[in-house]
Amino acid sequence: MDSTRQNKFSKLILKEMADIFSREGKNYYGNAFVTVTEVKVTPDLSQARIYLSMFKEKNPKALLETIRIHTREIRGVLGNRIRNQVRIVPELQFFIDETLDYAEKIDNLMRNIVIPPEDPGEKPSL
Repeated sequence: MDSTRQNKFSKLILKEMADIFSREGKNYYGNAFVTVTEVKVTPDLSQARIYLSMFKEKNPKALLETIRIHTREIRGVLGNRIRNQVRIVPELQFFIDETLDYAEKIDNLMRNIVIPPEDPGEKPSL
């Protein structure tokens, strides 16, 4: 369970990273639609795990590698934005958030379920 301090720090990083990716993302990865879905911070606040959703991207792993190449630059921009609020800018680790893909897969499975009609002559079992 995360502490209140971790939660506040995560929300700050999430807000700033979302803004960085929406405003300056083209400098790092082109025209892809990338959103920050979640940020998890270690208890010592030294590392931030940033989960990214890449909507309708054909090759999300290649895009993630491109973002990872620019991690140092992104961390610098983040540091400039939050330098008056934190003592140490955390190391950034980027991951693909696959929850939307998982939800879509479950949705497709649910749509394709075929339930046979109940036989009217059959007695219900208790």
